[in-house]
Amino acid sequence: MPKVGMPEIRKPQLINATMEAINAVGLQKASVVMISSYAGVSPAIINHYFGGKSGLLEATMRSVLKQLSEGVKSRLQDVGPDDVVARIQAIVGGNFSPDQMDSKVIKTWLAFWSQSMHDETLFRLQRVNEKRLLSHLTLELKKVLPAAKAVFVAQGIAALIDGIWLRGALSPQGINAELAQRMITDYLTLQLA
Repeated sequence: MPKVGMPEIRKPQLINATMEAINAVGLQKASVVMISSYAGVSPAIINHYFGGKSGLLEATMRSVLKQLSEGVKSRLQDVGPDDVVARIQAIVGGNFSPDQMDSKVIKTWLAFWSQSMHDETLFRLQRVNEKRLLSHLTLELKKVLPAAKAVFVAQGIAALIDGIWLRGALSPQGINAELAQRMITDYLTLQLA
């Protein structure tokens, strides 16, 4: 008979183990056996809770996306509703927050982006994430810009976030979150001028 409450313990443990394995050897080499050994559980547990490696990667990305969303919402709560620049900076800051800059999270993002081109479920998750970011940015920008210009600037900011993320993730120096936020604020200032 299964122990009551075990999924609440095991699932986060396995999600963290997935990120650790991806960080260590990449997605392709991160086998179910390796991930389960990182978590200290039987490989059968992964199949039981997630239906295999693909389901585990989906759950892992849902966890990372939830953390990102909660971080952005938390930052937005600390900013007045009419301070558009500060609200955009809060959204950008959430994307470059310390928890998102963790090496295992960065490598998991890269694995997710790569795999989402070949997996319909992961592709949908990526689209939801993209639409959420654009929606947040456009909502704020429409307070000070015409609708079409707000969409254009939101797309520019989103492209900067993704581009800086990708370049930094692949750079030996990593992502410079402070510089990234300054660059995006500079772009925003030019667009609002």
